[in-house]
Amino acid sequence: MNRMTHLILVLTGLALVVPALAAAQRSGPNRAYMDTTCSPCRDFFQYANGTWLADVEIPPAYPFAGADLEMILRNQETLHRILERSAANVEREKDATVQKVGWLYRVLMDSVRADREGLAPIAEDLKRVEALRTSAEVGGEFAWAAAHGRFAPVILGQEPDPKNSRVAIAQLRQGGLGLPDRDYYFRTDPKSDTLRREYVAHVARVFVMQGREPARARTEAERMFGIETALAESSLSAEEQRDPERLYHKMTVAELQRLCPAVDWVAFFAAAGLKPLARPTATLDVSCPAFVRQLGALLRERPIEDWRAYLRYHTVRGAMYWLGQAAYGEMFSFNSRLSGQKTPPPRWRRAAGALDGAMGEAIGKAFVATEFPPSSKARMNELVDNLRAALKERIRTRPWMSEATKKQALAKLASFTQKIGYPDTWRDYSALVIDPKQPAAVNLRRAQEFEQQRQLAKIGRPVDRAEWQMTASTVNAYYDPSTGDICFPAGILSPPAFDPKADDAVNYGAIGAVIGHELSHAFDDQGRKYDEKGNLRDWWTPEDTREFEARSQRLIEQFNGYLVVDTLHANGRLTLGENIGDLGGLAIAHHAWQLSLRGKPRPAPIDGFAPEQRFFLSWAEYWRQAWRPEFARMVTLTDPHSYPKWRVIGPLANLPEFAKAFGCHAGDPMVLSEEKRTEIW
Repeated sequence: MNRMTHLILVLTGLALVVPALAAAQRSGPNRAYMDTTCSPCRDFFQYANGTWLADVEIPPAYPFAGADLEMILRNQETLHRILERSAANVEREKDATVQKVGWLYRVLMDSVRADREGLAPIAEDLKRVEALRTSAEVGGEFAWAAAHGRFAPVILGQEPDPKNSRVAIAQLRQGGLGLPDRDYYFRTDPKSDTLRREYVAHVARVFVMQGREPARARTEAERMFGIETALAESSLSAEEQRDPERLYHKMTVAELQRLCPAVDWVAFFAAAGLKPLARPTATLDVSCPAFVRQLGALLRERPIEDWRAYLRYHTVRGAMYWLGQAAYGEMFSFNSRLSGQKTPPPRWRRAAGALDGAMGEAIGKAFVATEFPPSSKARMNELVDNLRAALKERIRTRPWMSEATKKQALAKLASFTQKIGYPDTWRDYSALVIDPKQPAAVNLRRAQEFEQQRQLAKIGRPVDRAEWQMTASTVNAYYDPSTGDICFPAGILSPPAFDPKADDAVNYGAIGAVIGHELSHAFDDQGRKYDEKGNLRDWWTPEDTREFEARSQRLIEQFNGYLVVDTLHANGRLTLGENIGDLGGLAIAHHAWQLSLRGKPRPAPIDGFAPEQRFFLSWAEYWRQAWRPEFARMVTLTDPHSYPKWRVIGPLANLPEFAKAFGCHAGDPMVLSEEKRTEIW
């Protein structure tokens, strides 16, 4: 649901939190946040959050402030207590997994050692790169990276086979870029030109840190950037990658060999430890054939010196946050140009984020023990059941949908598995080696290798549909079209998203709409292409497809008109799936709430707001956020989620229920005209 938070964590390597207003753990409309001088029918985001927006100061260490990051703050404070306790008791700890958590936290917190050792923890990796002399050896380095979960131009992983989702298949995906998106290499506006120059200068400084003379470092940085630019030329755009049919190209290893003869693919898979794939007749999904073809051409054409420069930078880049203050400062300095952050957060926050990535289920078990009681899980299951019942009713009554397609949609809805709070079985970390005598970078790379091997071991095996894709403390949710999972970790199930003590209007308006959002993803422009078994299959009639696309186009045009920052508008096509999720989520949640009121007295107003008004205010306050301009630009250019203001205004302007709740009329900014209004689910 909120992959934007995940984007921040990946980009900066930081666990982002916002101290401002973090102590407030309340649900429902907060009058202190509102700007009642603004009509709700003119700008509902301003009406609900205007005073907060005027008063908030984004702390210098963060790219934005807002409600969901306040939730992250609370969760991280809990993780902090868990980690400090684990580290303090590590010598006496009898549970081997908890002991590993304690040791890893200790080494991550050892800044003195990190400063003393500098780049030494990755010296062997750099030595191996410097020894590369042929394109075949470069291909061998890619195989080594694939086995160890390291950075490489082509990413080796696994996925449920899109045409046979019960079995996991190997997948090759495009990668290899240091900037956030392929279009960053080609945009011609002044900001993009400046950023590219700053990136090359940053790479040169990293080479100087490795001992290069400045002039040579600059030359090698240009070579490295040349490789990335050439890879970007054949990379699919963010919009193109949203089409699952475009990403599915099942072929044999022999066909892959003909596509990219510069790499010995049988040897590649053997070196990666995948013996079943190390034969010409084995099959895999090459999601980006043009990219792989281009990679082969570059291996033949580009000098080995260019590839060594490319690999040397990314070898350091992958560990820079844990190689001492000089390396961390350099990486943070460049990334801050993308995020707008001014200063880094405390080391323990970075350590908590790294540990959540490395051993998230180990600390998640302790997290839910104190933060997520069984009563909350029961209430959430009830809400999800109610939302599913509402969506079932709405599918049956869609006037634009044929009976044949409705039947298939209902079968798909019935197939969903709901995951609430935490997994039933926690991950086994017994094969992960954490050595307190080794530095942080070495231990984190062991964790990367452990996870990569765990993923690659799934290839050719039945898909484990019970596995979770997020840790329990994560402030997020997801729908997986291949497995039919809708998942809501404990981390998001706290105020203002969810409060078992709050009135139903508030819970349905916040977490209810989030639940509806994930349900809607099963029937958005991507999810609708998967059937009830999780396979890519066209189960729509041609007429229903045309009607769906016409309704989607209105939503695309609506969001294309929204200004985000400077002259940059929202990208309605890139954000279409999430916008369908928000629009459908609110409609389904409102319907479910109304169903829950049948046979009951109408709820009385609270704090001067009718229950219908509290429903919509709850959604608006959940998306209470303020972003730095740099961050707004980056997310708008690369991420499929819309700017928070438009996540509030956009869907509500399509809902007659909202207009009725606040007495809005045709012609008001918050009411779209009949010909522009969109209803899908």
